[in-house]
Amino acid sequence: MNDCLCLNCKKDANSSSDSVKIRAKNRRAELTELIEKNPGIQFRDLMRLTNLKNGVLSHHLRRLEKTESIKVQRLPRQTRFYPRDFSDEESMVAKALRRKTPRDIIYTLMLNEGDSKKGLDFNQIVSDVSKSPSTVSLYLSQLIKDNIVTITLDFGRKRKYHLSNKQLVDRLIEDHKSGMFEKPVSGFEDMINSL
Repeated sequence: MNDCLCLNCKKDANSSSDSVKIRAKNRRAELTELIEKNPGIQFRDLMRLTNLKNGVLSHHLRRLEKTESIKVQRLPRQTRFYPRDFSDEESMVAKALRRKTPRDIIYTLMLNEGDSKKGLDFNQIVSDVSKSPSTVSLYLSQLIKDNIVTITLDFGRKRKYHLSNKQLVDRLIEDHKSGMFEKPVSGFEDMINSL
């Protein structure tokens, strides 16, 4: 380490410090932009997309969270990152759209609900999603709990499922289509959850 106190060495040390600060600022701007394009993205996906090491990425994400540049949702074994202006409702829908089976259920309801407002019964959803009834039931229950899907009863007292806020779902799909569905999701999660 150079302990020289001359003006030239001090100038070099300061410019080095400034370049580190500029790189950190640029990295945080890049992370913020990536999160805005990919609402609900998980930590490991950010690592994969940015090629940053765990500790470096953690540091920058903590700084972004501290300055309220992003929103962070921490759940057991799962942390998701959202743009700072995302509402709780948008966060719930984005999280569901990032997972294959909930996304398939939402698409099925969007495509088949139409103008009639009749909704779909459970067997129609199972048929369209092509998953086991237990898997569809598990994810449908979560979508209902998250207030993304609602239930009505028809005249025969049969349950019909509808999207709670079709306009919001449609807007999120349109605005974030490329980022939200970039990484294909395996069926492993469905197999574990249906056990």
